[in-house]
Formats: sequence, C-alpha cells, structure tokens
Amino acid sequence: MASATDWSSAGDAGRRLGRTVEFHASIGSTNDRAWERLHQGDEGAAVVADLQTAGRGRHGRTWSSPAGVNLMVSVGIRPGLEAADAWLLGAATALAVRDACRSVLPPTKRDGLGLKWPNDVVDESGRKLAGLLLETAITGDLVSEAVLGVGVNVNWPLREMPSEIAERATSLMDVGGGAVDRVALLRSYLTGLAGEVAGLEAGISPLERYRAASWLTGRDARISAGGRILAGRVRGVAADGSLELETPGRLVSIAYGEVVQVGAEGVPVLLS
Repeated sequence: MASATDWSSAGDAGRRLGRTVEFHASIGSTNDRAWERLHQGDEGAAVVADLQTAGRGRHGRTWSSPAGVNLMVSVGIRPGLEAADAWLLGAATALAVRDACRSVLPPTKRDGLGLKWPNDVVDESGRKLAGLLLETAITGDLVSEAVLGVGVNVNWPLREMPSEIAERATSLMDVGGGAVDRVALLRSYLTGLAGEVAGLEAGISPLERYRAASWLTGRDARISAGGRILAGRVRGVAADGSLELETPGRLVSIAYGEVVQVGAEGVPVLLS
C-alpha cells in the first residue's frame, strides 16, 4: 500500500488526466502551476501541494488550509467544449470530487454527501467538505483550455478549524470518524475525473446526476445575485446550470450568485 506521501502512485500513465502527479511541499497556487504545465504541453498533469501560500477560491477569496492535512490539486485540460457548456465541466468535476469523497468513507456515511450549487461538496447538514475553482480560456465559441482546482477538507478536524470556517465546514475525518488516506482520495478523484471528462466530450451530459445530487433542491434559501438578495424555495437546476428559485410571485433563474443562507425545509426565509 502506498504511503500517505507517495503522491506519484496516484498517477496513471495510461490515463489522459492525472497521468503524472507533481507534488510540492509548498507552492503559491496549484492552479497557477497547472496553467504553466498546460502551456508547456503537459495536459492532464495533476499538481498537488501540502501548503498553498497564494491559494484562491471563488469570487477572488483566499483559500487557506493548514499544511499536510487536506487535498489541494489542480489539473489542466484542453476540453474543446462549447463555451455555453463550460458550466457542465464544473458539474462533472464536482461529481468526481463527491464520488471520490464517498469512496474513502465508511459505507454508512456515503449517501449523505451532496452538491451545493454551484459546485461545493457538502455533508447531509450542508457543511462544506470541498470546493472547486474552475478557470477557463475561451477561444471563439469553445473552451480551449481549463484548469480544475479542487480543495478538500480531509484530516482537518472541526475542533482545530478557525471559528469562521468551523461554523460552515467539516472534514472527511469528522464525517467518517477517522483519518483518511489522501493519496487514495486523489487516486479515486483522478480516475473519476478522467471518466467524467471523457463522457462529457462524448456528448454524455452530467446534468441529471448533478440534479439528483443537488443538496439545495427543496430547501428555502437566500441567494446573493446581481447586487440583490433573493429569497425563496429552490426548485432545482436548469439545463443551463442556473439555479431555479421560487420567490413570492415568480420563478427566478440565477446564473451567477452565492448562497448566503439556507433555512430548514418548510421554514420561510424572508426577502430583504
């Protein structure tokens, strides 16, 4: 069995994505390095780090994590997808992350994991386990290049997280009740990602599986979008990836936004 630091064993020379794994004890950003590898002709190289000093998340936020306990990995690809379908790349990646997280948990703990729009992996209570940063380059009507950056809380116990993170996050260790092999998690993710991207490029949409995994569907929520806070009942995810929110009087489709509050099912969340 590979040791917890034998990152190279997660690579597979016969696989398009994750053929090789490049490990850094410390790096500025795995996404930045994945872009470099992609531009050097190394499509599919996985860049992993124990510590990022300039990691970033959605909306320009800083991604912070203690060294040596979580999984931070970025993969560069040339998907050749229609630009209008770029969101499906994020959906496929999120499903690969969710499935990889399931694979390292005890069987009784796997079914509770879901996806929180647009692409967070959460436990059954909505606490964040993993996030995704998808960066793309558009040429004409195509996504010519993309970097898929993923961060998973693995062996970072809730009791050690800063309070501002602990109030909305969790870790695989806490969900499963024990330490997780990060290399096994990476191997499972890269295998799943390769399959998801191959299916997507063959015209197999992950939309229905993404909808089935949606943790928000049926819940009341407040969504920040376009400088406003919209509140209502989440009805699902549209074919273009937008969130469908039933507000008083009308159904609203939200293409870009952020979930700022989720209420219990059946409990109204007031519009402000």
